[in-house]
Amino acid sequence: MDFLRFLITKKFFRHLGLAVALAIILLLGILVWLKIYTHHGQAITVPNLAGLTVDEVDDVTSSRHLRFEVVDSVFSNEMPRGTMLKQNPKASSRVKKNRKIFLTLNAINLEMVSMPRMVGLSIRQARLALQNAGLILGDIEYRPNFAINNVLQQMHNDSVINEGTEITKGAVIDLVLGMGLSQETTRIPELVGVLLDEATEIIADYYLNIGAITYDESMDDAEDSAQAFIWRQYPEFDEFRKMNMGMEVDIWLTVDSTLLPLLDSTLFGEDTEIVHE
Repeated sequence: MDFLRFLITKKFFRHLGLAVALAIILLLGILVWLKIYTHHGQAITVPNLAGLTVDEVDDVTSSRHLRFEVVDSVFSNEMPRGTMLKQNPKASSRVKKNRKIFLTLNAINLEMVSMPRMVGLSIRQARLALQNAGLILGDIEYRPNFAINNVLQQMHNDSVINEGTEITKGAVIDLVLGMGLSQETTRIPELVGVLLDEATEIIADYYLNIGAITYDESMDDAEDSAQAFIWRQYPEFDEFRKMNMGMEVDIWLTVDSTLLPLLDSTLFGEDTEIVHE
């Protein structure tokens, strides 16, 4: 009974009110502290660091109260060596103060690979060997030789490069292939509507070379170039026409689909059988 009487006394309500007030003050204090600690409502726009050196990145990030860390190093021709290739978070992202930006650096020293042996291989085997080594297939030259479509020489910068030679990754290797003892010909592939990477493989399968590459005004940057497709070729596709092995096919690239002819054409693929004469 005494406890129940106490619950209705002024002293109880005075202590209850004091406890509630202290709780509210404590809660407000915590909220204010969290706002200050987490910089609530304060966001920094991440700058574009691509193409900057480490020193330049340090200046830009420190002026914006950001931090950075280089977490990887690769080699690419997209940016000068020793500059930044990629970043996370991306440019224009909104982050908190003192956020760390993770960067990928374009290696200063070129990555080297060992030149594989391709002499005696077929063109398909040689192309696979180049891809596995991180090298690029360049021009294909045909010479009279009984070893039809087999590699006679592997060349770099117009000179023979031997197996085991250290060479920069991504270097272009030209091949000399045997064409038999007669002037062999091959069909002209249909390339309209095909992406450049796929067209490169198709042209190689037909024992031809890529000639002039023309980009139209629809492409603004490297990303557009990667998505560009062929809208015109020379010589034009003709299922009854042939051309000598090793000759060049000129191509025109665009990202404007309206340039494609309204034709129901079937593109040649990797498994297309090629008839030589």
